[in-house]
Parts: sequence; structure tokens; C-alpha cells
Amino acid sequence: MRDVEVSFEETAMKSDDVVSRAPGEKKPKLLEQMRTALRARHYSRKTEQSYCQWVRRFIHFHGLRHPAEMAEPEVNEFLTYLAIDRKVSASTQNQALCALLFLYRHVLGRELGHLGDVIRARKPKRLPVVMTRDEVKVVLQNLSGDKWLVASLLYGAGLRLMESLRLRIQDIDFDRNEIMVRDGKGAKDRITMLPGSLKSPLRDHLRKVKEIHQQDLAEGWGRVQMPMALDRKYPNAPVDWRWQWVFPQEHRWKNHRTGEQGRHHIDESLVQKAVSRAVTSSGFTKRATCHTFRHSFATHLLEGGYDIRTVQELLGHKDVKTTMIYTHVLNRGPAGVRSPIDGL
Repeated sequence: MRDVEVSFEETAMKSDDVVSRAPGEKKPKLLEQMRTALRARHYSRKTEQSYCQWVRRFIHFHGLRHPAEMAEPEVNEFLTYLAIDRKVSASTQNQALCALLFLYRHVLGRELGHLGDVIRARKPKRLPVVMTRDEVKVVLQNLSGDKWLVASLLYGAGLRLMESLRLRIQDIDFDRNEIMVRDGKGAKDRITMLPGSLKSPLRDHLRKVKEIHQQDLAEGWGRVQMPMALDRKYPNAPVDWRWQWVFPQEHRWKNHRTGEQGRHHIDESLVQKAVSRAVTSSGFTKRATCHTFRHSFATHLLEGGYDIRTVQELLGHKDVKTTMIYTHVLNRGPAGVRSPIDGL
């Protein structure tokens, strides 16, 4: 797929250029226009990668025809192909549709009309995998170091994995026992609790992080990436201790072109692999992942008698209907029914 962007470069010149450019400047390729439009609207890096990949697949599916030459019938055909031939999930098909709608609306400058009878992938109703308290305890016992601390925050505060890894020093309030989640899913901020049992290990962890930061500063580095170009407004903020990552990566990254060095937060795959190994070592057969800690957090709060609105606020759900998926724990279900064979 990587060569698709180059293959239709000349064809891309046929479409109207929505992105403004200087007179005489060479017109950017279609996917470069797509990236520019996504970044201008502050879409996440992962969304940018996913949307561009769907555009590539759409173009490749139609024999490298330029999207400007296609319209609703071709989009309909591609979405139907995903549902019938590729058997993708409803959420995957919907993501592909969102990518194409963005392409036509913000890059090609036109709206797609009615798509006709698109065969939509059926959205299944799934219950989340939930660990018991004992299972959570066993998994956490098989983790250590910063991986243990990240997983403990996932379960103890109901954080998503990337929300925990993107925490900065100033987001943790030890006095108020609060964690500020900034720019969470849906670009929303929220406040959740800081578990009392994690305050001491978290303080110990931050002392080590501060030593690393001070050493980086002494070596002439120690600058961290800032959100929304705040480094231009506050030039000294990137070296400020308050803006540093709570979970910085072990080794500094290096820009081989400029020689600049710095630290990002640790990669999510490191935590995911550590949790996967911990679950395997625990010996139970549930398919538990990092997100299972968040499911377990919500379920155990409801089991403990907390109202669903409180849980909704802590999880950051826009609609209480999303939180209601965890109410299955309030019903005893099959576990509350006595089998007739037990009465023989």
C-alpha cells in the first residue's frame, strides 16, 4: 500500500486544492493534504494514521482512481466490500466511513450525498471482560516497577492506558487526592480520584523521575514536548518540572538531523506486553488486557453501591447509556438460578 501515494501523484493534480499555498508552489499530494487538514483540526496522531490508511485502501480498491473522480457509488461499494468480503466489525466499517467523509468534506471540498443501500456490519452487543478483585490482585503481583504503577492507576482511578501515560507532574494533586485527566477521549478534561494506597509509591517514583530530569538538564537537555504550541507562549515551560511526564521513557530520543535530545512518555506497547505476561503467569483463562482494569474499576464501584452517575463522571462517559453496560453486575443472572439437576 505504501506505493499508492506515489502512484497517483500526477492524478492528484486534477483535484481542486483546498489547502492554500503560495503562487508557484508545487501542489502537495493528496495524502499530504489529508494530514494537513487533520492536524489543523487537532486530530490525534493515531487517528491521522488510521484515516490516511483508509484513504489508501479506498484508492487501491478502485484501481488507483483519484477520489475526485469518484463519488457516492464508489464509497458505497467500498463499504459494502468491507462488510461482506472482509467481514469487518461495525466500528471498523464506521471508521472507514468517517475517514472518507473527512476526505471529501475537508480535502476535496465537497459533501457526499446519500450513500444508498450500504450493507452495514452488524454491531454486536458485547459485555466487557471483568476481573474479580482477587484476579486483579494476582495480576498486579506479577507486575513490578513503573508497569505496576501504571496498571494500578488503570484499576485504581479508572484511567485509559494513554490517559495514564500522558499524565504530567502537575496533573497529580496529592493534597486533594485527585488526578486531572487532560484532553481525554473526545478532547475532554475530567477529574478522578487518586487512590490513597498509591500516594506513597507514586511519590517515590516521582523522586526518581525528578533525579532523571535534573540530570538531563545538567547535560543540556530536559525539554519536553508541549501541547498546543505552548512552548512558544511560555518558552521556559518545556524544562519546568511541572510539565514533565509522570512516566518518562528510559532512554532519550535523538533527532539525528538537529542533534536535539529529549524524553517522551513510555510507549504503550511496553505496558501492554507486561500486562499480557502478567495475565498469562496468573493462570486464569480470561482474555484480560490493560483496558480490563478500567472495566473492573467501574464494575467493582457499582458492586460497592456507588451510583451510576458518579461512575459515569469518573469514567468520563458522555452518555450514561455507555456506563450502563456495567450494570449487568447488579443482576445475579444465571448465577442466581439453581439448576434442576442440583435438586436430584
